[in-house]
Amino acid sequence: MAKIIVIYATRTQQTRKIAELIAEGIRLENVEATVVDVNEATKMTARLSEFDGAVLGSATYHGEMLQPMKTFLFALEKAGLEGKAGGSFGAFGWSGEAPGRIYNTLKHVVRMDMVNGPLMLKSASLGGGIKMAQDYGREIAKKVAAKG
Repeated sequence: MAKIIVIYATRTQQTRKIAELIAEGIRLENVEATVVDVNEATKMTARLSEFDGAVLGSATYHGEMLQPMKTFLFALEKAGLEGKAGGSFGAFGWSGEAPGRIYNTLKHVVRMDMVNGPLMLKSASLGGGIKMAQDYGREIAKKVAAKG
């Protein structure tokens, strides 16, 4: 069975909730999904190549992604994710730069096969956020299935 890892960095738990909803969408497509906090993911960098795809997310705080995610992204260049399906997401209050920066890093530096843009939500529970996050997970799972 194909497997995708969903890695998040959060301050207020909104990004974690979005990560869990993305994982639900992945599972709806019969693909295994593992949700991990970025601090835990740092310990498993060497094992990331075992996954068929990765989705990374961070809250935006003062116009930046959270520092643990920024540090983690530097380690991904040699993690064996090149050509694998990818996506990015994040929760934000005002500006929302983090998902786009993660997306561009995964696409241009890590060289992942990204879905069509980052998912940006103010909250998982506002404005159709639950369905949007699940649909994003489904999109990534379909990309993995198409490669399989």
